[in-house]
Amino acid sequence: MTAQLFAGAADPVTDRTVVGENLSLPLFRTLSGVLAGHPYLKVVVDRAENTWHLLDTAAHPFHVNYIATRVLGMELAELDADLDAFNASVYMDPERRFLLGVLSLHTDEDSEGRERTFLVLETTEADTMNGELLTLFYEFVRVRVDGRLPVLLKPANHGQEEELAAISEQLVPRILSHELFGSRVRTPLNPGEATGRLRYFRTHEEYAAAEAGLGWADIVAMPCLPDDVPRVAGFLNTAPITPLSHTNVLASGWGIPNAIVLDLEEIVARDGLDGAWVRYRVHEEEIVLERLEREPDLRAPAWHQQRIRLEPPLLEDAPVLSLHRLRAADRDRYGTKAANLGELHHVLDSRSADLTAFYGRPRPPRGDLYGHLAARLGLTAPSADELRARAADFVAATVGAPEGVALPFALQQHFLASSPAIQQGIGKLKMALELDATDVLDSLCLRLQQLIRHTPVPESVTRQIGQAFTAPPAEHGRLAVRSSSNAEDLPGFSAAGVYDSVTTVHGTAQLLDAVRQVWASLVSPRSVRLRHQVGISLDDTYMGVIIQKYVPASLGGVLVTCDPTRRADFRNVYLNCSPGSPEQVVEGSVLPQQYLYNVVEGGGRTVALGSWGDGLPAGTRGRLADLSLTGRLLQSHFSAADVDKPLDIEWLMTEDGDFRLVQIRPYAL
Repeated sequence: MTAQLFAGAADPVTDRTVVGENLSLPLFRTLSGVLAGHPYLKVVVDRAENTWHLLDTAAHPFHVNYIATRVLGMELAELDADLDAFNASVYMDPERRFLLGVLSLHTDEDSEGRERTFLVLETTEADTMNGELLTLFYEFVRVRVDGRLPVLLKPANHGQEEELAAISEQLVPRILSHELFGSRVRTPLNPGEATGRLRYFRTHEEYAAAEAGLGWADIVAMPCLPDDVPRVAGFLNTAPITPLSHTNVLASGWGIPNAIVLDLEEIVARDGLDGAWVRYRVHEEEIVLERLEREPDLRAPAWHQQRIRLEPPLLEDAPVLSLHRLRAADRDRYGTKAANLGELHHVLDSRSADLTAFYGRPRPPRGDLYGHLAARLGLTAPSADELRARAADFVAATVGAPEGVALPFALQQHFLASSPAIQQGIGKLKMALELDATDVLDSLCLRLQQLIRHTPVPESVTRQIGQAFTAPPAEHGRLAVRSSSNAEDLPGFSAAGVYDSVTTVHGTAQLLDAVRQVWASLVSPRSVRLRHQVGISLDDTYMGVIIQKYVPASLGGVLVTCDPTRRADFRNVYLNCSPGSPEQVVEGSVLPQQYLYNVVEGGGRTVALGSWGDGLPAGTRGRLADLSLTGRLLQSHFSAADVDKPLDIEWLMTEDGDFRLVQIRPYAL
């Protein structure tokens, strides 16, 4: 839970705010609101008056509004006109008069299993309190709170963590964010509402036995949903996952609710929910499962009638090209993934793109965020041209684009046309789709995939692939072969995790096997079904291929240029990572470390340590802050007309400490 930094108008009916009183639990409950399931209360310490203000949450949603209008006698319009400077005076000035924070109420069990209630004091994530101010703030609050309630200080960002490291925990008892929320019983992942039948599976074997009967009206609940889960009404996870898991990316793209509910088995048993019709709601503040008395009269969801339209692909002969020679417009010949990487090369090499547009959008009452961006880039009052130039230089200095080659759609078509057996298999699959013969669909797809994987590649195709390399593939060492279809990364159809990539390729024979595997993934049972559901014809679907030199990674992961669980948040970038390759994060084979970085006011915080016992060193976290800012800057270019549309970026840190972006695409919201 984090205090709000931005101001907004309030129109309270009653105001129970108190000044100077000690805080008891009944008074806390009278004044508090609820956020993410926890009661919370805003506090303002006035150092000049040696007193504190306990704000009525319903009357005062923003600290700064209260201070400006109720303490300093300002008009709200006067505050709005110079809001950023006012915020700096209360959140960043080391000599500040006011200390702003939030007290939240939590309950857990002690070492002997007894319930323990305690308060957590924290500032906003952008607050730059040093160790002295944090100590003063904690001590001021501690002596004014009922002594029977333990009070712990939670550092709101990495800077505060480092400041507190030099201060005794006996003097300032503390709890870190990942310690407080890492074991949360209920966590919203993707907001939304659904009415459907709850299908609860304790094991993957139970799920596999029922998978064929799952339909659009089902809400699937299990410890770890498989990446190939069919399109249904909602997801529930009974084990921890990251908001950037493949299944949550699918939930976001499909617009269905998704949450973690660790005590779901108890709820299902208590309320008899397995197989029952329920109303399921996921919001930032709550997760609700409500049993319905009878089966509702449901209409098929909109996606049953939805039709995704593809841009007409260009199938005339096109050369195998190096990625750096592609641009975004080449997606109709080489696929979206390859075209986006080519565009990334252009952005980094030319430094001509405007990467500041996101910060130029009005964020009322602010006209823009250019001043914040200038501060992040170390500039003071730059001109527009100076700001754009510094942003381009910063991005180019922070990340690199992968080297590699792209195979066009035309090469796949030459291969498919070379085999009468493959053509016959494609014809049978098209007929089954036209007749909606779903009972034979999977077997036809699997048979066609087998044909594609084992049909010899024509010499003309092999020659074109070989000519793309300056030396034989065997001399390039390990290669990675990735999909680049025209039926992925689309509005309404992300296809995250649907097509194959192969990252363990050595030599020409393995390279051709990997290319055929990627081509074959275009007709996998799951990909065919998902495209058919949204009206994407098999005739319109093509697969390009990216071939890259494999780069060993010391750290890798995924970032999205938003906070997936708080859609209105324009400040934060969400980043997942784990030691080694990013595939571990993408595939969900480990629980990654999770971080949030504020790319407006600055600062970052650890959300979860995942499968790892220790967090990253401060220097590495600082590098990840630069990577997060780079992602936000690239959003200005890759999101085209709507600069608020976030990006999904797969990245790695090489063993030399350099960042490489492996994939860049829209993040479906």
